[in-house]
Amino acid sequence: MTVVIRDLLRQSLAAVRVLLVLTVLLGVLYPAAVWAVGRAVPDRADGSLLRVDGVAVGSRLLGQTFEGAQWFHPRPSANDYDGLASAPSNLGPSNPDLLAAIRERRAAVAREDGVSPSAVPADALTASGSGLDPDISPAYAALQVPRVARERGLDEETVRRLVAEATSGRQLGFLGEPTVDVLELNASLSGAD
Repeated sequence: MTVVIRDLLRQSLAAVRVLLVLTVLLGVLYPAAVWAVGRAVPDRADGSLLRVDGVAVGSRLLGQTFEGAQWFHPRPSANDYDGLASAPSNLGPSNPDLLAAIRERRAAVAREDGVSPSAVPADALTASGSGLDPDISPAYAALQVPRVARERGLDEETVRRLVAEATSGRQLGFLGEPTVDVLELNASLSGAD
């Protein structure tokens, strides 16, 4: 019987040691390492906030709406840019509600920017998969340049330069398409006035 108790005690002590080692490794050291890596890239770890004059105006990772003709407009959102409700609309390509929304968006963008409805790019018509996409295509930004320049009293070349500065190329040089960060672009507009 004492051998059984001795074995049970030895196994219990080994289990407690394993528990303590794993607690230190996975409960202290691993979270500390993840925190340290996050601190090495603070912009990403802190939500990629864009600051204007020291004040956070938004995240470069999340789209937001801009009301008024003096601003560049983002992609439509299926959830009104609600970060807690990140999701697509789940409407299929032949869904009558989606087709009606696309027709309405196409007519509204064409009317606001003074272009033919056929000139409106796809990202002005459809929401992204998350509904929170912060970027638009260079084509959609270029379409908006004349309106924004006119509304702000700026020459179009100045606004085109700001669009170029807010444009990012393909990831790793070959993945995806070039994009324009709407938040960054609109923040730079405030400084150009």
